[in-house]
Amino acid sequence: MAQQDSARQAAEGTPAAEAPEPAEPGESREDLEFSDDTAGAEERERAHRERGTARPITVVGNPVLHRRCQDVTEFDDKLAQLIDDMFASQRAAEGVGLAANQIGVDLRVFVYDCPDDDGVRHVGAICNPVIEELPAERRVLDESNEGCLSVPTAYAPLARPDYAVCRGQDAQGKPIVVRGTGYFARCLQHETDHLDGYLYIDRLSKRDRKDALRQMAEGTPRYETVPND
Repeated sequence: MAQQDSARQAAEGTPAAEAPEPAEPGESREDLEFSDDTAGAEERERAHRERGTARPITVVGNPVLHRRCQDVTEFDDKLAQLIDDMFASQRAAEGVGLAANQIGVDLRVFVYDCPDDDGVRHVGAICNPVIEELPAERRVLDESNEGCLSVPTAYAPLARPDYAVCRGQDAQGKPIVVRGTGYFARCLQHETDHLDGYLYIDRLSKRDRKDALRQMAEGTPRYETVPND
């Protein structure tokens, strides 16, 4: 996911939605066993990035972005190297989240280095992610702008729940549960969409999608991309 277009959002006066309480009725925080992805965030991200090699970013129209990715079944050194490369690629493109198919790899894994709306930095990698369905009373929508490294230079408002719980596995195959509020919740949903074969522009109206593609055509990405030949 691209960094939020803060200046544009501020100009439009988009309010930040108030985050709901993280636990379901009758379910404690301990029951959910949320993973701590904030401790040592800076050091962990730097270590991944320094071991990795930045790769060019695939853009809308590339077939790998438009189909469901394959499940991760081998949690080995090859996966660890992919995650390192993804962190390096994410930093080179100045993103806050990156899915494997955005560097041309057909696997269900994404990485993130994203703040929540309280400014807390979250860093991690999730394999085989699933976003939990929220009950109707918990669905508070945030209509902030959204951008994507695979649709460079384009932004559009998109309503998403401002709270998300993402279950999956870490790089060693151990179960993890990550929760996010606000901007970070958007990131978790955005990256999981990628691995299901959807870009954020697929959730827009035809008019807004056309406008986003126009922005992309008129803009110049600041990072290397893979041409759709």
